[in-house]
Amino acid sequence: MMRPLLASILITTSAAAADFRQILDTHCLACHDRDAKKGDIDLESILSDDIATHSETWEAVVKQLTARHMPPVGKKRPDEAGYAEVVNKLTAELDRQPPKLVAGPTLRRLTRVEYQNAVRDLLAVDFDAKAAFPTDEISHGFDNITVGDLPPALLDRYITAAQKIARQAVGNSDKPEITSIRVKSDITQEYHVPGLPLGTRGGVLIPQVFSREGDYDVQIRLQRDRNEQVEGMNGPHDLQILLNREVKAEFTVKPAKDKNYEKIDAHLKARLHIPAGQHDVGVAFLPKGSPVLERLRQPYKASFNLHRHPRLSPAIYQVTITGPYDAKDAGDTPSRRLIFGSGSNDAKAVLAPILRRAWRRPVTDEDLARVLPFVKEAQDFESGIESALAAILVSREFLFRTETKLDDAALAPRLSFFLWSSIPDDELLSQRPLDVEAQARRMLRDPRAKTLVTNFADQWLYLRNLDSITPDARLFPDFDHNLRESLRTETSQLFEDLIKNDRSVLKLLRTDRTWLDERLAAHYGIPHIYGDRFREVKLEPEWQRGGLLRHGSILTVTSYATRTSPVIRGHWILKNLLAAEPPPPPPNVPALDGVISESLPIRVRLAKHREMAACASCHNLMDPVGFALENYDAIGRWHADADSRGGFADGSTFDGVAGLEETLLKRPELFVTALTEKLLTYALGRGLEASDAPAVRKIVRRAKENGWKFSEIIAGIVTNPIFNHRDTEGTENRNR
Repeated sequence: MMRPLLASILITTSAAAADFRQILDTHCLACHDRDAKKGDIDLESILSDDIATHSETWEAVVKQLTARHMPPVGKKRPDEAGYAEVVNKLTAELDRQPPKLVAGPTLRRLTRVEYQNAVRDLLAVDFDAKAAFPTDEISHGFDNITVGDLPPALLDRYITAAQKIARQAVGNSDKPEITSIRVKSDITQEYHVPGLPLGTRGGVLIPQVFSREGDYDVQIRLQRDRNEQVEGMNGPHDLQILLNREVKAEFTVKPAKDKNYEKIDAHLKARLHIPAGQHDVGVAFLPKGSPVLERLRQPYKASFNLHRHPRLSPAIYQVTITGPYDAKDAGDTPSRRLIFGSGSNDAKAVLAPILRRAWRRPVTDEDLARVLPFVKEAQDFESGIESALAAILVSREFLFRTETKLDDAALAPRLSFFLWSSIPDDELLSQRPLDVEAQARRMLRDPRAKTLVTNFADQWLYLRNLDSITPDARLFPDFDHNLRESLRTETSQLFEDLIKNDRSVLKLLRTDRTWLDERLAAHYGIPHIYGDRFREVKLEPEWQRGGLLRHGSILTVTSYATRTSPVIRGHWILKNLLAAEPPPPPPNVPALDGVISESLPIRVRLAKHREMAACASCHNLMDPVGFALENYDAIGRWHADADSRGGFADGSTFDGVAGLEETLLKRPELFVTALTEKLLTYALGRGLEASDAPAVRKIVRRAKENGWKFSEIIAGIVTNPIFNHRDTEGTENRNR
């Protein structure tokens, strides 16, 4: 009975009446029979079995056929209608099976981002977890997958962090503390810094919570070159220290006449009286006209390197804040309002709501009994609360997410860590039964949903890699950290706009708008954009900007330091935009550089590379896709004279980024499937398996029916049993 069914599945529209064996021989069995078994796929041996029995194999077949990777180019292939019929009939049978709920990790430690956000939402303390804890290991593209252990060294850091956070939140300590803020060495400080007063240049803006009113010393150290000489000292320069944009101290720095450069900034120290609470400490220079060196060509925007693009004026290296001295009583800070806002001196009344939010569940008397002794044994009430808060922050219930049983109590934090990378709010913790879709839509409207930009999108699109990218200064002398941040902001703004305005996710691929400041506009060659404020810009076709594939951030992280890389760019597109990642290279494959003459054009070099049998199978997929972006150099600038002809594995060809975008948009479900798989991996905290594919297809179908809106993908994820482990939907709804 199975062979007629499979015949109907595998028959293409052009050969509907052909013999079943002939169709298999023509399209599949020549490579995937018992003997050949290419790719370790043997279809001949499973033909007589139920499809569900070998769902993993058939899902692999669906993936290859959907991407048009099989049959290989050069072999006899079905037409588009034939592909669609095969895939539709296969997926219909696979989707008819009951969902298999795969258990993810039951115990998962908070990542650095989650810890930082949780502390912010729990105690209103801005804590820099990146500086305090080591980098989280990445798996399946995200850092929230393999975080199940707690090494002793990390536990020590958690204890230190908890004590510091609790001390800042309560504000009970009057002992002076030292906070040092360093400015990155590759930041150009010749222009206005956002947040500082207009009419200033360079410097740094430091948002700081002062837990006690008192006197604080602010000390400044200037940037030095490798010879320990202060950079840019070409005359006297005026410097200001500001508190909430109000000038509190002024200095003048002058060149050292006796070559003693330690004296230049030794006097840059002031004692300020600062009330308790949130304040902005600023340090900035007053400009001295336009510091432009005389050059034959237009001067570079970057000025931070002694030998290639020296600083034109002094720059800030470090600001150190020490205090409080002569501390007053703790003031009205956001943290104290959150902790002591009820005005109660009952430790149970103070700690119970904090425990509930920290441990993400109802609190019992036994729970309170674990922390109340810290208050009873302390010398005073506030010191006891501080000790209890530190204990809460190092407790297993706070540091780890436990998902042994996904009832509403466990589903609330799963939802909040997915959309906010943080603890649930009171509404999530209180609503019973939990309406996951309504809550998800509410949470997407909350400012905390920006973490989908800074945490999810940053990892999916490799924006985090920008910090480690340093293009060759000889070839790209105008690249500095200012440009790096502008590149990142443009892409972040596009994704943030998608969430805030609930747009179609296809806008990520092609759009006629972007966000620019003066620096990025100059980099792209777009005129009439001035100032450091990012603003939405309507794009002209000749500017060659728009969707993700035209963003300098993406083009930079998919290049080498000295040149573009069609291989990296093609791999990035296949993996992140099409869910068709090529297999990893076999061992001992020689690198391109050093084996093939570097004097040859990149297209010729890669063609020779593909002549190696071990390389061809993957590079035939990646290289033609990456070539479409060759009009953009290694830092995303447009060059019209490049050869940007490209193509896909199905034999289709296109010219340049516009042709690539057009080809992707002809089959939007491929991109939406890739995005859905990434979001699901991030939401579940595990890699996806073949049994998850029906759920992915259901979410994509829902998105298609609703204009590919981002919120529909999110709603499809959180209402699916794969996420919430609820199975209240009937078979008909499950397969809509």
